[in-house]
Amino acid sequence: MVDANQVAELRRFIEQLKSNPSILHDPSLIFFKEYLRSLGAQVPKIEQTERDYEERAETKPSFSPKHDDDDDDIMESDVELDNSDLVEPDNEPPQPMGDPTAEVTDDNRDEAQLEKSKAMEAISDGKFDEGIEYLTKAVMLNPTSAILYATRATVFLKVKKPNAAIRDANVALQFNPDSAKGYKSRGMARAMLGQWEDAAADLHVASKLDYDEEIGTMLKKVEPNAKRIEEHRRKYQRLRKEKELQRAERERRQQQEAQEREAQAALNDGQVISIHSTGELEAKTKAAKKASRLLILYFTATWCGPCRYMSPLYSNLATQHPRVVFLKVDIDEANDVAASWNISSVPTFCFIRDGKEVDKVVGADKGSLEQKIAQHSSSK
Repeated sequence: MVDANQVAELRRFIEQLKSNPSILHDPSLIFFKEYLRSLGAQVPKIEQTERDYEERAETKPSFSPKHDDDDDDIMESDVELDNSDLVEPDNEPPQPMGDPTAEVTDDNRDEAQLEKSKAMEAISDGKFDEGIEYLTKAVMLNPTSAILYATRATVFLKVKKPNAAIRDANVALQFNPDSAKGYKSRGMARAMLGQWEDAAADLHVASKLDYDEEIGTMLKKVEPNAKRIEEHRRKYQRLRKEKELQRAERERRQQQEAQEREAQAALNDGQVISIHSTGELEAKTKAAKKASRLLILYFTATWCGPCRYMSPLYSNLATQHPRVVFLKVDIDEANDVAASWNISSVPTFCFIRDGKEVDKVVGADKGSLEQKIAQHSSSK
């Protein structure tokens, strides 16, 4: 009779597969994918996006590179890994650990050694659970012995409990950072879980501390997977860097375009803009420069007869040349502006391109004004 809870879990898993078939490409499900193929099923080849990796960040083996939420369109290729010897993670409650603050007497050490001897005898007879029980008693008697934790870790490996082995190895390495057995057992446990890069790092340290053939054999399996993941990560980082550069360039263009639109909106095409201060003139000059516009600065006064003749013409020219910026300054109202331009007579027309004066017309010379507007407005 099939357990009802297991059926419910299977149903939920199938529904999840329907909504996201890329889950089948997770390395931890390779056994299931191969089973489906053995039944004649076709497993779709689905590219994995960064979002796929993010959603499966908790499901090792393999790896999950860091990424930003807005990088979902970076496509990642599948990493072909040898996951043939992976085991299901053991999710049992943590095994008993000794109290590291407890006082350990010589009698405690002797008793712990006796329990360890019993454990070794049980292990040699293939009684691994019994061996773990003896080693646990030894750990409780001598809770600061790195070798006891490392030894129990090796037995947890034999019964396919890699998480328990990792917990023991971590404690062993806390008490003895140079424990070759600690690094070896943790590396092999991580390999069982498909944590290839961490496994390779631990096994390399173990091989330097105390090399043996078992470490060498495991490295031959672990290193190719770790290298494939590293190559894959470099490819991902390169794609991400390229995308960041593209995004930066796109943002720069968008910002430039926005500034140009803002500048153009402030230039009042086809109209004469009155300037009342140096600050206003600087703002319009910068806007004209950003928009690559010719700017004409017309100095006038209410008491000037020739100015009254030129002003209507100037307004008409503004209508005829909407891509040219036409400014007007009353020298009595904005005498600071007139002083900064050394205006000694009116009307005066200054032609400005890219923030610099390129020409000038002094006096009510309609022909010269029209000629220079035509000349400079078409020069760029």
